[in-house]
Amino acid sequence: MINGAHLIIYSRDADADRAFIRDVLGYPHVDAGGGWLIFKLPPAEVAVHPTDGADIHELYLMCDDLDQTMAELGARGVEFAAPASEVSWGRVTAINLPGGGRLCLYEPRHETAYDLE
Repeated sequence: MINGAHLIIYSRDADADRAFIRDVLGYPHVDAGGGWLIFKLPPAEVAVHPTDGADIHELYLMCDDLDQTMAELGARGVEFAAPASEVSWGRVTAINLPGGGRLCLYEPRHETAYDLE
């Protein structure tokens, strides 16, 4: 039986992004060897969206209060790609990673699946 999921973030500076996730976001981790960190994520859910274009996959970190989370992360030096914006399903922004990528961050305004038992 499937017992988990392993997400991969590709980065132009993996060491900097690993340090960011470890030190700034504070995610617990294991070292798989040689500094190759694997992070424990919060509870997760998956959604399938239709597309007529290329298959892409996105990682959205979720929070209960986007303004508070942005203030806390901003105090740790996190830069955001854009101010928070309202969308039909919640409020959203993106975190700029040191390696040049982005992680989406949102406050859902819909029922979430991660509380299901």
